[in-house]
Amino acid sequence: MPPHVTARAESWPVAGEFRISRGAVTSVEVVVVEIEQHGVTGRGECRPYSRSGETVDEVLAQIERVVPEIAASMDRAALQSALPPGAARNALDCALWDLRARLTGTPVWRLAGLAEPGPVTTAYTLSLAEPDVMGRAARDNAHRPLLKLKLDGGPDLERVEAVRAAAPRARIIVDANEGWTVERYLELCSPLGALGVELIEQPLPEGDDGALADLPRPVPVCADESCRDRATLSRLAGLYDAVNIKLDKAGGLTEALALRHEAETAGLRIMVGMMVATSLAVAPALLVAQGVAVADLDGPLLLARDRAGGVVYAESRALPGHGALWGG
Repeated sequence: MPPHVTARAESWPVAGEFRISRGAVTSVEVVVVEIEQHGVTGRGECRPYSRSGETVDEVLAQIERVVPEIAASMDRAALQSALPPGAARNALDCALWDLRARLTGTPVWRLAGLAEPGPVTTAYTLSLAEPDVMGRAARDNAHRPLLKLKLDGGPDLERVEAVRAAAPRARIIVDANEGWTVERYLELCSPLGALGVELIEQPLPEGDDGALADLPRPVPVCADESCRDRATLSRLAGLYDAVNIKLDKAGGLTEALALRHEAETAGLRIMVGMMVATSLAVAPALLVAQGVAVADLDGPLLLARDRAGGVVYAESRALPGHGALWGG
């Protein structure tokens, strides 16, 4: 029996509003792929990445184009060249991993040659807002071990000061989402270091980040928008100290695992992140996030509700499930 592929768009409400330097959302649109064969179904979820020009309709069209090849038993290896890195390939790749796990009765972590996954402590993201608002959000979450602050080049120092005052024991990382200039970076990097900020994520726009080679680095700098898959890795040497691996950018678990290996070999620290999405997107990312320097897998915590049977969070610890949702 050949595999049967279906794909659909879903909308999930955010708890309030989620804002970064490029804008705000009150709901997120994801695409879910299901591949059924021999009475079992593998699933994968992606979040079309608007920063790269992806739309839900475009992602659904990309998936539709390879449905005949998957029905003809195209495997994960062939999928890597059939579609470019991005959301469509991610959903299909993760669904194929899940299907294989269910057909064989073998969990994905074992199929991938990984150790059995354990709990992962995730950053908790504070949405971009005025300093006093971010300070109040930090006070409400001061018990969490790691806070991630969204910044934009505005009153960012005041935002971090407010958060530090409200959550004095929390570790802090910040994410500018390409929102700074070189001048703003130079103004902020040392004061942020003095406030205990441990990582600055994507301070400059992707096209301008070559300037980082000549800038001081009092706080380690992490590539996000500038790092997609292994093909983008070579230009990051000397510019960044770490890379943020996201399955939606890399194009699935297969490439994300390979990217992690090559990035570590290159001496880069690893952060594993995600867009705001449901637990179906978190479950495969948890395999990549085992033992990394920073995990940012709080997407379901930022939603008004999560998928049934989702990843269990004990405060900021994401607990790998037993395969009911994804992974066999």
